Amino acid sequence: MIAASAGVKIMIATRPVDFRKGADGLAALVREQLHDDPFAGTIFVFRSKRADRLKIFAWDGSGLVLLWKRLEHSAFRWPPISDGVMRLSASQLAALMDGLDWSRLHTRDIAQPSATS
Repeated sequence: MIAASAGVKIMIATRPVDFRKGADGLAALVREQLHDDPFAGTIFVFRSKRADRLKIFAWDGSGLVLLWKRLEHSAFRWPPISDGVMRLSASQLAALMDGLDWSRLHTRDIAQPSATS
């Protein structure tokens, strides 16, 4: 499993996309339909019409990265189909990729330590 660092922005497209699209097609989709910059370092997650496949698209600073995964005996847990995107945490993305119910994970804000005088 490829893990995302805790500070990276992860967006999931809630509407299924044409899975024949490659990296350039997904970059165009991010720019034109999701109104976001595909080269800003955000990780974008896309679903197929079948719930058992996902594509992860990202710019890593030197090139486009495209990861494709198909679950063999189950389906991914997806948010309801609607227009737009929703944000996931790194731990929610890890759960989604493992085929787990990511919506049951609750993230909490951890206070940054401060220096005391």
